[in-house]
Amino acid sequence: MTEIADLTLIDAETLRAAVPMRTAITSIQKAAGLLVEDAFQRSAVDTERGQFLLMPSEASGYAGCKVLTVAPGNPSRGLERIQGLFVLFDGDTLEPLSIIDGAALTSLRTPAVTAALVDLVTPANASTLTVFGTGPQARHHVDAIRRIRPIDAVRVVGRTPQSSRHAAALWSCPELTVRPSNAEDALDADIVVCATTSSEALFDRELDSRTTVAAVGSHEPEKRELPAGLLAKSHVIVETRTVATTEAGDVVRAIDEGLLSADELITFHDVASGMVRPTTDRPRVIKTCGMGWQDLVIAAAAIEAMSIGMKENAR
Repeated sequence: MTEIADLTLIDAETLRAAVPMRTAITSIQKAAGLLVEDAFQRSAVDTERGQFLLMPSEASGYAGCKVLTVAPGNPSRGLERIQGLFVLFDGDTLEPLSIIDGAALTSLRTPAVTAALVDLVTPANASTLTVFGTGPQARHHVDAIRRIRPIDAVRVVGRTPQSSRHAAALWSCPELTVRPSNAEDALDADIVVCATTSSEALFDRELDSRTTVAAVGSHEPEKRELPAGLLAKSHVIVETRTVATTEAGDVVRAIDEGLLSADELITFHDVASGMVRPTTDRPRVIKTCGMGWQDLVIAAAAIEAMSIGMKENAR
């Protein structure tokens, strides 16, 4: 029997060192090309102060389960909105191998998945990025998109002008121009990322056909960040049709409004395997909710990288 003391504990710093963002993106793309449909579904249970999320998964010789809590009131307390742990198991014996910081894993996984998809459907010369949101996920998405495209200008749209200015000052660096903006002025970017907690569409206007839009803010069928009209005129790319039509409010509400059909949805596997190549004659909309296999892929990459490092140090 595996003792608790025998488990490899992976905190946020160790995870980032073991799995750089570019590695996470590549690992996600490779796995998506092989995985047609994940048999495991997310379970959500409401609590008095938020929500429990249970995300089991199994692939590539490993099994795992992420237990997350979502506490909407945490940011006002100076705490992360999402907390949790991921437990990695041996795929054959189902013995536990590692416990990983769940919030750090989510912070790496979510932008890695977005960047993996953006990379597959966006022109190689895309250089401008707009981010709706000023929280940790918004910031991590800037880092991830810069790993796959030559981004030299970022516009940030926060809930208030003050939050936009604060984020722009915080994210700016010598290699990158970041400036605060608003929805109307920010939508002519090559890539638009929506990473907010909004329940309604953040904007309502047509976008240029060159634009790729990624919405990552929610996994609840009643919430959306994008207008249904945008999805109706775009290639819509999702993780799976099952997840999109049950959890992705942007997709669910567009279908309910009669502006989109589930048959039109393009899956991550479709594009990662090369079966479908969305054209640039209209915008590409990416809607993700997060799936257990994505966390498992990164967790496995972390434990394997650490194992290799320990073997090299032992020589």
